[in-house]
Amino acid sequence: MELRRTFTDGDLLYLANLCFDCRACLYACQFAPPHPFGVNIPKALADVRADSYKRFTWPAALAPLLDRNLGVVLGVVAATVVAVLVLLAVIDHPGRLVQAQVGPGAFYVIAPYAATVAAMSAIVVYGLAVFTTGAIRFWREVDTTPTELISPSAFWQATTDALDLRYQRGGGNGCFYPTAQRSQARRIYHQLVFFGFLLDIASTSLAAIYQDWLGIMPPFSLLSLPVILGTLGGIGLIVGCAGLLWLKARSDPTAATQRMLTMDVAFLVVLLLAASTGMLTLIFRETGAMGVLYALHLGVVAAFFITMPYGKFAHIVYRYAALVRKSVEQRRAAADRS
Repeated sequence: MELRRTFTDGDLLYLANLCFDCRACLYACQFAPPHPFGVNIPKALADVRADSYKRFTWPAALAPLLDRNLGVVLGVVAATVVAVLVLLAVIDHPGRLVQAQVGPGAFYVIAPYAATVAAMSAIVVYGLAVFTTGAIRFWREVDTTPTELISPSAFWQATTDALDLRYQRGGGNGCFYPTAQRSQARRIYHQLVFFGFLLDIASTSLAAIYQDWLGIMPPFSLLSLPVILGTLGGIGLIVGCAGLLWLKARSDPTAATQRMLTMDVAFLVVLLLAASTGMLTLIFRETGAMGVLYALHLGVVAAFFITMPYGKFAHIVYRYAALVRKSVEQRRAAADRS
C-alpha cells in the first residue's frame, strides 16, 4: 500500500490473495468489532478472495460450486467412492475386494493399472488446465506483463516465500491465530500439510520410476524409498489436517467468512480422508481388508482431484500468483528509485 497512491479493483484482488490471514490488523485496529465502525479487514479480504476464485475459474458455469463447497465436496466424495467400488466389482468378481492379495502387482488385481492411470491423468490434466486459465486471468487483472512473468528471480522469490511460509511468521512471533495471542501453531500445521502433500507426490512419482523404469512391481517393501516417503507424507497430512481443523474450531469467528470457512473445512477433511485411507491400505495391505481400503483410497483421491479446481486448493494457485506479483512490484519500485 506504500508503493502507490491509487488502487484499482485489480489491486484489491491482488492484496486479498496476498493476505495470509495473520489477523494482526484486526487486533491492532481500534475500530475493529465490537466498535460501531466494525472495521474487519481479514473478513473483507476473505470475501474478496472467495469472489476471486469464482471470477477467475473456468468454465464459469461451474463457479457456483464454490459457494456451497462443503456439501458439494462431500457429495462428490461419497459418489466417487461408490462409483469406484461398483466399477471394481463389475470389472472383476466382487469377492476379489475381500480376498488377501499379496506379491508383485497385488494392487492391480484390485484395480487395473492402465484404467487407474488413465482416469487419474485425465482428472489431473483438467485441474491443471483450470488453474492455468485462472492464473493467467489473475495476472492480467493485476497488471502483470508477460515479460515480467518470465523473470526467474520473481518466481524464485515467490517460491522461497511460499515454501518458508514467511508471512505466517508474524515478524517472528507467529500469527494471531486461532485467538488474539500470537502462535506458531498454524504455520507448523500448515507446513506439515504442505510438505506432506509434496512427499506423497514424490512417493507416487518414485513408485512409477521403480515400476516402469526398473521393473520393480508394487507393493514395495516397507523400507523402500517410495514407502518411506509415502508414510512420512501420510503422517504429515494426518497431523497437519487434524491440527488445522482443531485450530479452526477454536478460531475467532469474527475474522472469518462462511464461504471461506466451508472451503477450508472441505479441503482439510478430504485430504485427511485421503491420507488416512492410504495409511490404512499400507497397514492392512496383506490382509483381506486391503481391497476395500484400496478402493476407498482411490475413490477419495479421485474425488479430491475432481473437486480440486473448485475449492480451497485454488488458494495455492492464486496466492503463489500474488507472491510473484509482489516480487515484480518490488523490482519495479527498486527500478523507479534508482
